Amino acid sequence: MDIAMIGLGRMGANMAQRLHRGGHRVVGYDPGEGARQRAAEAGLEVVDSLAAAVAALPVPRVVWLMVPAGETVDQTLGQLTPHLAEGDVVIDGGNSNYQDSIRRAKALAEDDLGYVDCGT
Repeated sequence: MDIAMIGLGRMGANMAQRLHRGGHRVVGYDPGEGARQRAAEAGLEVVDSLAAAVAALPVPRVVWLMVPAGETVDQTLGQLTPHLAEGDVVIDGGNSNYQDSIRRAKALAEDDLGYVDCGT
């Protein structure tokens, strides 16, 4: 499987490394240069933008968000969704409030995008 991991902090980087060790291709992105550098040093494929992360994946794409719950998820989705296409799926791993997840799922469904709330 090919997957983008957005957010390479402690949890996101560890999940990306485990997926990579399991034989999956993981393309990682984090807005922090230090997080990207640590992920690259750990052997992950890292890009420097959300657009590059999406472009690196075959369609349909799976993008896993490991960013803090709340406004950060909304901001990330706002920057991410213009690069997605029908049939792509976003997984929110950030323990979002279920009401926020319902709202986000409805909004993404309008563009035929999938949304999975998968708090970790």
